[in-house]
Amino acid sequence: MPTETFEFQVEARQLLQLMIHSVYSNKDVFLRELVSNASDALDKLRLEKLRDDALDADVSDLHIEIDVDKNARTLTVRDNGIGMSYDEVGQLIGTIANSGTAQFLQELREAKDTAGAEGLIGQFGVGFYSGFMAADEVTLVTRRAGESQGTRWTSRGEGTYTLETADDAPQGTSVTLHLKPADPENQLHDYTSPWTIREIIKRYSDFITWPIRMMPEGPATADESDEAPELETLNSMKALWARPRGEVSDDEYHELYKHIGHDWRDPLETIRLQAEGTFEYQALLFLPAHAPHDLFTRDFKRGVQLYVRRVFIMDDCEALLPPYLRFVKGVVDAADLSLNVSREILQQDRHIEMMRRRLTKKVLSTVKEMMTKDQDGYATFWREFGTVLKEGLVTDSENRDAILAVASFASTHHDTEPTTLRQYVERMKDGRNDIYYLTGESRQSIENSPHMEAFRDRGIEVLLLTDPVDEVWADAVGEYEGKELRSVAKGQIDLDAKDEDTSDGEREKQTEEYAGLLGWMKEQLEEDIKEVRLSSRLTVSPACVVSDAHDLPPALENMYRAMGQEVPRAKRILELNPDHQLVKGLNQAYKEREDHTGLAETAELLHGLAVLAEGGQPKEPSRFVKLMTDRLARAL
Repeated sequence: MPTETFEFQVEARQLLQLMIHSVYSNKDVFLRELVSNASDALDKLRLEKLRDDALDADVSDLHIEIDVDKNARTLTVRDNGIGMSYDEVGQLIGTIANSGTAQFLQELREAKDTAGAEGLIGQFGVGFYSGFMAADEVTLVTRRAGESQGTRWTSRGEGTYTLETADDAPQGTSVTLHLKPADPENQLHDYTSPWTIREIIKRYSDFITWPIRMMPEGPATADESDEAPELETLNSMKALWARPRGEVSDDEYHELYKHIGHDWRDPLETIRLQAEGTFEYQALLFLPAHAPHDLFTRDFKRGVQLYVRRVFIMDDCEALLPPYLRFVKGVVDAADLSLNVSREILQQDRHIEMMRRRLTKKVLSTVKEMMTKDQDGYATFWREFGTVLKEGLVTDSENRDAILAVASFASTHHDTEPTTLRQYVERMKDGRNDIYYLTGESRQSIENSPHMEAFRDRGIEVLLLTDPVDEVWADAVGEYEGKELRSVAKGQIDLDAKDEDTSDGEREKQTEEYAGLLGWMKEQLEEDIKEVRLSSRLTVSPACVVSDAHDLPPALENMYRAMGQEVPRAKRILELNPDHQLVKGLNQAYKEREDHTGLAETAELLHGLAVLAEGGQPKEPSRFVKLMTDRLARAL
């Protein structure tokens, strides 16, 4: 097949230019990324051979080799792993549209400092392109295991690349960089120096489970038998999770996390776990310091790496942790699983279920420790992952109490500091048995809600919940340590009775005074509301709408509909403030007039204003605007 020339996509060209004129201060990243890709290719081949004994591939000496040529100024990273076919090279190397390139570029431009920019590499599948930071030209030669024909890919990063067949390509992949001149001022080292290569591999890739080999430094010499010198293995290949804690530095743990988590920031917390007895396994887990950009997307790859007796089995084993811990990265090495275990078998394996339960409890207990021992670290964790962790309150009843124990929420108690449910309960006044909360799009919108007026006036603390999942978990949990979780926008809340501010006689007198108006308004608005009653939660606003105690709130109704689940629309309750001048005037006009036609429009406007005040919109916005406009015109 003749050589074909292709153009990069626009975004790929932009990315190449960023790599060539890199903003990264640490250019060494390219070698780590190429070695990491090679390691993945070896893992995939060994796993493919386990699944298919008939695969025509040599797996007797899987390794990574680094070759430098000082005269030609080239650096080659070679592996004998799974390799790629001609079509795969075009899909995986020639185009990177599916790697999140657009978002990578956007976040890169928004990064305000070098550290922030470096934290982006590895997240978007662009590790291969980092080679252009150090090279003027990159050549890739690859042959997929089991196939006879190889492929050569070449590019100078100037907008085009070439593809051609390579009949003499060995199994695996080699990436050859035609290096730029060394430039120490721009942190571009001499990557033909064996000492430099050895130092980078030791720092970033010492834990790689496959040998990384290079010709030893010095002139090529032959011994008496004319045998070529043996390649030197640069990495220790020691599994960090199997080594005693005292023998491993934090930096080594951090590099392992960066390798498996495709992240350039250090992890927030490292979690070690070793189980012995009838079923033995070791785990090394990491809590990231920031949420990945695609954490809430359907395509997000969750799960930790699964090893069996230090043999890599699976890259993203979802069965080992529940979905609400999908951000956790790490390694689990089991002693008694089959080497050819599949995802389907894992879902049914009782040992996997045992590990899942233990790992889940360990992660949650670690977060709880952070609350007391590392408050800044906990604050970062909850800011980044609190929303996803709260999903477990709905899906994992077994660990619900443990999740509640590490959860914190914004509250009216403090403008910036969050509170736990335990702290809320400790501050409750005697005689109160409810934990009050209100959901909304933002703290400001919740604090300005009419539902908050009586609570604010009486100094009663309210949790301010702004995540979409809050509507669901609060309803599912129901209570905490015997205290009922109650939405201030649902049901009848009689704060006056609890505070004994208003006597029963006064309440009965008010109810009698407004009985006629309440009944009439219910008839006028019966298509939209189920009841009109006097409110004990309003002190400033004339009216508000609330849900019945056992009805779905509107936000939850809308959420279910967005998911394709049709639910009946529940009628709301309209509450009136008997002390507001508008309500007093409306009641007086109702008693004095025989013709209530004009008052019906006022009742409709009052209901619409109450809906707007809670962040909703009237059923017929255009009619509401017309009524309001006409009423304003008559008032002038």
